[in-house]
Amino acid sequence: MLSRALCLIMLMPFLLRAYPSVDVSTTLNPDAPWPLHIIDSTFEGADGVRLGDLNHDGLPDITTGWEEDGLVRVYLHPGYANSTRPWPAVTVGAVADVEDAVFADLNGDGALEVVSSCEGGNRAIYIHSFTHGSDDILAPGAWSTERLEAAAGLMQWMFCAPAVLIPGEGLSLVAGGKNENAMLGYFARQNREDSWQWNPLAELGWAMSIRVPDMDGDGDRDILFTDRKGARRGVRWLENPAGGGPGWNEHLIGGRDCEVMFLDLADLDSDGQPELAVAAKDRKILIFDSQPGGQWRRFEIVFPENTGTAKAVTAADFDLDGRLDLVVSCENAEERSGVFWIRTSGWPDPGAVEYFDISGPRGIKFDRIECVDIDGDGDLDVLTTDERDDLGVIWYENPLK
Repeated sequence: MLSRALCLIMLMPFLLRAYPSVDVSTTLNPDAPWPLHIIDSTFEGADGVRLGDLNHDGLPDITTGWEEDGLVRVYLHPGYANSTRPWPAVTVGAVADVEDAVFADLNGDGALEVVSSCEGGNRAIYIHSFTHGSDDILAPGAWSTERLEAAAGLMQWMFCAPAVLIPGEGLSLVAGGKNENAMLGYFARQNREDSWQWNPLAELGWAMSIRVPDMDGDGDRDILFTDRKGARRGVRWLENPAGGGPGWNEHLIGGRDCEVMFLDLADLDSDGQPELAVAAKDRKILIFDSQPGGQWRRFEIVFPENTGTAKAVTAADFDLDGRLDLVVSCENAEERSGVFWIRTSGWPDPGAVEYFDISGPRGIKFDRIECVDIDGDGDLDVLTTDERDDLGVIWYENPLK
């Protein structure tokens, strides 16, 4: 472990890097990592965070899969006063090779289930359901696990995004996998009593990120995704045909020359049209700005020195100046910064760029990011996981306010 002084020396070249016309504001405290709070470091292989309000108290709860230990866990926000301590938790299922876990109200009854996606030799999707009263959420044995039979053995499942694809109908599960037989598609059922049916839509190399926005403004949800491997890699979206069904037209946005990772969709320049921010593993962020005729302009933000390789990016206003910033997480961050944030002079062209450390050199392989006010102080904190340095499920407290 490096000393604090040496860590600061290593980080300063990128905190003050290459844009002499931009002054780094001393009020933003760029010289120190943000305070780190560990929610759970009990197991091995924490692999991403997803949010939901499981107990209906208005506070964000968390689910994550612990890949190495084969566990799916849920964490209840303990209230602002206790948010810096380990959170109350329960294991909702034990499933091998779990890669992703997400909350979803599959039955439309207001109660959230957890859907887990598994790769490796498991190749399955599971539904974890709460079986007791609301005051027993954390009780051992209060959750049941059921395999989604339509998914069994089809592929190594990597990611799931619950969404209503057809207005007025029930929730679907948009999902994708990697490697042999990998596809992007969705599971749907006509009624809650029916079995889930798989609807394949597009071939994949490795599904990394899936979002379900309305890309073309026609009132239904389309499927936006990143495919990080193979001959068809890149950022693409599938156009939802009227009323669902076959005929999902595919549109390439870009990134064919990169290993594209997690993405975010946000109106960076406040023009009413969202831009895409995409982490590219060769240490940069791609910004795609939509143009007439379905075209996209591409801009790039190259990583500074002493950071890991890109894993995820999320837009948030960290310094409360009314302009969106970007927060980045990294893999391969041994003795480097694995989480940092970026402020620019403008969007969609980033112009002059400033970089600010969040994590310091502690942590190795970070994952998805959620930006949420965890401690109730009015600014956005950073929630993520570290899979390799035993930090587990963690959050960084924003010191900027």
